[in-house]
Amino acid sequence: MVEDGKVTPKVVVGVDGSPTASWALLWAAAEAERRGWPLHVVYALAMPLVMSLYAGPTRVPPPEEVTTHGHGVLSTAAAHVRGRHDGLTVEEVLALPDPGTALLRQAGPDDLLVVGSRGLGAARSVLDASVSVRLAARAECPVVVVPGAEAEAPTIPPRRIVVGVDGSDDSRRALAFALREASLAEGGSVVVVHGWGVTPPFDAGSAAGGGWAPPDDLLDQRSQEMVSQMLERVVDDGTEGVGVSVVRVGGEAAQAIVEAGATADLIVVGSRGRGSVRGLLLGSVSQGVLHGATVPVTVLPRSPRPRG
Repeated sequence: MVEDGKVTPKVVVGVDGSPTASWALLWAAAEAERRGWPLHVVYALAMPLVMSLYAGPTRVPPPEEVTTHGHGVLSTAAAHVRGRHDGLTVEEVLALPDPGTALLRQAGPDDLLVVGSRGLGAARSVLDASVSVRLAARAECPVVVVPGAEAEAPTIPPRRIVVGVDGSDDSRRALAFALREASLAEGGSVVVVHGWGVTPPFDAGSAAGGGWAPPDDLLDQRSQEMVSQMLERVVDDGTEGVGVSVVRVGGEAAQAIVEAGATADLIVVGSRGRGSVRGLLLGSVSQGVLHGATVPVTVLPRSPRPRG
């Protein structure tokens, strides 16, 4: 959609007919309505590639019954959304590739991509945990992963947001994102979580017998300083009214974030990938949060694409 020469951002959501995808669809529709963006509902047929001597790799044409099924899933999803959100623009997209590839192709850097964490759809259109991790690692836009657990109507905008930080630029952007989102809700609040679990390079038990102990006080002090500095850098006039609390633990970061987010409306993390190829790997903390969270998780891309 183009307005005044500018492309309108959109919310892209993958569906496959499973309950998990339906909950992701409801979250995406509510968010699209809040933002005033169109909603693009994508069903992937996952047709295999074949090599041709003359044409190169091409997709196997889908059988008629597979295409019909896909259109049926899209029609049902679109009708469900329109029944709840009158006036929302809904586009139905039937794609040939696998779900991960299809969704990555549909979502641009200014969009929002939403997916369920585990799907059980037919025709090999399986939106499972591995697809969620792949999307979160490779997408150029924020990715929201809605967990596979039945929930009430989504809280949009989210009122209580948990965000994991580690002092990196990725987590600083995640913190700024969380504060902005919370500022849109009446009484919005953010819980900032930092875990500094350290594994010593030797037998800690033996060292303790000799009088050595991990420097918890020093680590706690550095954690407090780091979180304070990050908040000073990102809080602005638009977010200064957001209630902020801090959780600092000497344990594993992903577990601390998941535990703090158990009663939240949204968890926010940075991708923090460290692969040699951009987007090849998702950070271990982000993966741990995705696998353990019981509420929607937003993963921000590692670095925004420069604007021309």
